[in-house]
Amino acid sequence: MELPIAFETKMKEMLGKDYPNYLSSFEQDAYQGLRVNTSKISVEDFLKISPYLLKQVDWCKNGFYYEKTEKPAKHPFYFAGLYYIQEPSAMTTASLLPIEEGDVVLDLCAAPGGKSTELAAKLNGTGLLVTNDISNSRAKALLKNIEVFGIGNALVTSEAPNELARRFPAFFDKILIDAPCSGEGMFRKQNNMIKAWESNGVDLFVGLQHSIIKEAVTMLKPGGIMIYSTCTFSKEENEQSIEYLLSLDDSLHLVELPFFAGFDKGHPEWGFSGNDELSKCRRLWPHRIKGEGHFVAMVKKDIGVVSSPVTEYAFSKEKLSREAVDFIKSIKYPFDLSRMDVQKERVFYIPEKMPFVKGLRILRCGLYMGDMKKNRFEPSQSLAMFLKASEFPNVVDLPVEDARVIKYLKGETIELCETEHLCCKNGICLISVNGFPLGFGKLLNGTVKNKYLPGWRWM
Repeated sequence: MELPIAFETKMKEMLGKDYPNYLSSFEQDAYQGLRVNTSKISVEDFLKISPYLLKQVDWCKNGFYYEKTEKPAKHPFYFAGLYYIQEPSAMTTASLLPIEEGDVVLDLCAAPGGKSTELAAKLNGTGLLVTNDISNSRAKALLKNIEVFGIGNALVTSEAPNELARRFPAFFDKILIDAPCSGEGMFRKQNNMIKAWESNGVDLFVGLQHSIIKEAVTMLKPGGIMIYSTCTFSKEENEQSIEYLLSLDDSLHLVELPFFAGFDKGHPEWGFSGNDELSKCRRLWPHRIKGEGHFVAMVKKDIGVVSSPVTEYAFSKEKLSREAVDFIKSIKYPFDLSRMDVQKERVFYIPEKMPFVKGLRILRCGLYMGDMKKNRFEPSQSLAMFLKASEFPNVVDLPVEDARVIKYLKGETIELCETEHLCCKNGICLISVNGFPLGFGKLLNGTVKNKYLPGWRWM
């Protein structure tokens, strides 16, 4: 692989005698990883049913390496949201952020959703996750991953950071910034990143990072914690960006991050200030760990007076139909009907900590329950993914090796045998694989009409 001369010169200066070891990492294959969705299944239970040979990622309790010959994106368990495919280094950031149940959390540059899905799993259905990406097209991919993972307590937006900062001052307990960067840690995995680096360098991204950081600081509550990460190695985008962050507010202080085998500390000598606190950051190099590389830093804001003038969510005056009420009451989940919001015919379940959102570019606000139609209620794909199979009154559970699982995921009609039909009743049914929901269907005399979302279908 031919690296840009300017990049090589910089890396030689940073790594010194270690540079040949870094260069040798390009001769090795990239590492493949998946992260278990602990909001749907425990790590222990997943390992019992996993079809893959997995090895633990040291810095992520629910992260694992899989063999490059495997194709986990083509397995029904992936469609059931049991895991997320993620580069192992990238698991570090969300894994280290100390989420507590009930927190209000912001993932500011979230697409495609790898870190957001882990933050949500840590919230365990409590609090609120605001997950944002300024790119609307990327935010659509983010929304899909949020829904596949069965997350109901999320606000998915596509806004500029300054607009969010204007709306949500001192609102968040925890903030994650996986900043746009020059992507030097992705050179081995994505060769096209080298050409992008030659075109953009690092200066473009430094400016973006500073503008994002500046807004994020104002959104962090006193006593709150912010984590910053990049998948690049440049000192300008890492130690120097953290110096900029600390300069914005005297109440911000770096938090010492843990060491795992192969981790490197941050380098104060690569900043401008010589601040020894920068050593509390962590660098992951591809020649020292099994991953592509990352930079992570965590800061905490001093405890002070919490004064967030954020307005509460405004519910519409539209009412649920009788059919919608009956359908929702048939589910064995403690939905609070007073928190159902009707927008035209669409029904949403709004988390308790949801703020006023009118005027924002929203892709999803809370859990999309379904649509009120004439004389019926049509449940959504996101509701299917949110539920446990035990919570729905009419379930068709298929074993993972059953050919009908793939037929269903392809959008085809499936037929039930007589025994299966006797266990289910005509009408809306939840299709699951090994007890994990995939989506809805409509059963009529042994034939299940497919309701699986077209945009999610097996290709």
